[in-house]
Amino acid sequence: MSHVLIVDDERVYTGALRILLRSRGYEVSVADRGEAALRAVYTLDLDVVLLDLGLPDMDGVDVIREIRKGADPPIIVLSGRTDSRDKVQALDAGADDYMTKPFTPEELFARIRAVIRRLCRPEGAPQIFFIGRSAVDMSSRIVTDESGEIRLTRTEWRLLEQFLRQPGKVLGHRRLLSAVWGPSYQGEAHYLRQYVARLRRKLEVDPARPRHFLTESGMGYRFHV
Repeated sequence: MSHVLIVDDERVYTGALRILLRSRGYEVSVADRGEAALRAVYTLDLDVVLLDLGLPDMDGVDVIREIRKGADPPIIVLSGRTDSRDKVQALDAGADDYMTKPFTPEELFARIRAVIRRLCRPEGAPQIFFIGRSAVDMSSRIVTDESGEIRLTRTEWRLLEQFLRQPGKVLGHRRLLSAVWGPSYQGEAHYLRQYVARLRRKLEVDPARPRHFLTESGMGYRFHV
C-alpha cells in the first residue's frame, strides 16, 4: 500500500481527495501547513507528496526546497496557479510533476503511478552495484569481493538499500533513521553513525577515506557510485 501525504489547507478539498485516494487503496495523511508537512516528511514513510503552493504559513516552493535539503519523496504539485513561472519555480525547486486544478481523478492516479514507477526497478531485472572491490546483488542479497562473500546483517542491508535506491542524493539523518529503524528512533543519530561505519569497513577500499558512503556535514549522508 502506497502512502500519500496531502498538503493543503482547504479542508473540504482535502477531505474529498482523501476519500478518493483511500478508495483506490492508498494510505493517506494530511498536513494543512508547511511546517506540518516538513514534520510529516521526516516522520512518515511516504511514497508521494501532493502539495498545494498556497499554504498559510509558507510558500509551497519553499516547502519543496526544504524537503529537498534532506529527503527525496516524489512531489506532485496540485495548484490553481497557471502561470508558467510558478510551474518552472516549483520544478526547479525539486518537484517531480505539476498539475493545475481542476483535474480528473484518473489523471491524478496516472501521475501518482508514474512517479512511483520511477523509484521502482522492474521485477527480475539485474540489480548489481559495484562498491569499491565489492559486488552487491540486490536481487539475491549477496555481497562478494575477491575473497568471497561478505556477510551483512539485516539492519545493514536495510541501510544499504536506502543508499542504493537514491545514489547521488543527500539523505537526511531523520529520514534514514525513520526508514531503517522506525519513526521513534529519529533522535538516535549514534545508531546511524555506527552502521554507516560498519558499511564502510565492509565495503570501502579505505574506510578512513570513504569514496562511496559520504558524510554531508549537518545534513546526512550521500552514496556516491
